[in-house]
Amino acid sequence: MYGYIGSMRTRPGKRAEVIALLSGSLEDLPAAGCLSYVVSECADDEDRIWVTEVWESAEHHSASLQLPATRAAITAVMPLLTGEFTRQETRVTGGVGLPVNR
Repeated sequence: MYGYIGSMRTRPGKRAEVIALLSGSLEDLPAAGCLSYVVSECADDEDRIWVTEVWESAEHHSASLQLPATRAAITAVMPLLTGEFTRQETRVTGGVGLPVNR
């Protein structure tokens, strides 16, 4: 399984709007190979969002970026962000609700 953990900084006062946009277009993700997609507010930074994802593979994740709903969400949120991002790719070995990776 492929994991992606990333953060993004929103323009001041735009965090709730970005979270709504990111959380509003998830219907197609399970069929695209997404096993988990979590959007979180940073507890100590009012303009930062964390996104934690688990996919069947890195290829599934890459392909999901071409889904119409995903592309629309990205287009909508980009003007609301500062351009400050972090990212970490992982090899997921399991977890609650996830299959065991053998």
